[in-house]
Amino acid sequence: MTIPPRAQLADGPSGYTYAAVLVRLDGPPPTADDVLAGLREIRFSGWVAPPEDGWLVVVPSAGDGTAAAGRRGVVGVAEWLAERHGAPILAARVVDDRQLLLVAWADGAEIGRYLSDPSHGTDPDEEIRSEPYGAEHADGFAAACGRPGAAEELGELLAEELDPDSVIESERLGRVLRLLGMPRWPVAVASLPRDMPTGPRAREMTRLRTGVPGLWGWLRGRVVEPLRKRRPPPPAVTDAPRGGSGMDPWLM
Repeated sequence: MTIPPRAQLADGPSGYTYAAVLVRLDGPPPTADDVLAGLREIRFSGWVAPPEDGWLVVVPSAGDGTAAAGRRGVVGVAEWLAERHGAPILAARVVDDRQLLLVAWADGAEIGRYLSDPSHGTDPDEEIRSEPYGAEHADGFAAACGRPGAAEELGELLAEELDPDSVIESERLGRVLRLLGMPRWPVAVASLPRDMPTGPRAREMTRLRTGVPGLWGWLRGRVVEPLRKRRPPPPAVTDAPRGGSGMDPWLM
């Protein structure tokens, strides 16, 4: 597995922001063509990779922004596909290599949401705690992906508070993908539209802009995508724990 080198972001931490939806295809429908048709219906912008090892990887062009109609970001796109097809689906998003979001569905129902550091990017006055949120969903994530034996190790990985000075969230995501038996190259999708260090070549992927390939999609994207940047998707997690250490002040 190759993880892209860190990139220094203006006025912020070093690291990449990117996202991916992974759709399990090794059971009953959907097929890859079914998923592609659904993405066109919601006017998705991004890339669709060829199926690999029973999984289809969908990469939004906006890592933490709106990538489809209805203010859908990576979670909204994955949720729509899950409700339409019922297949096991995992949405993954990395922000600045400092925060990892995972959301999974099976049989059209959401299993749970995980956020490695809910405090990242929030106002300090909100006092949102930094410890991982939702690690208890590891069992459900593993079962949905057909890897129930990985549940314990996955739970330990998700519950770990990483040292931001030495470990980036792309590394955690790479380990998650390995444990769940998924393609591991999504950690490199920040390289798109150029070729990624690992995984399929950019020319091997289907590129959609507002649900349309080719020149017409490019023209539509020039109009629609700037508008989407001004209408970001809703927060993926709104009930993260708040308040310092959580210790009762009467015990201090």
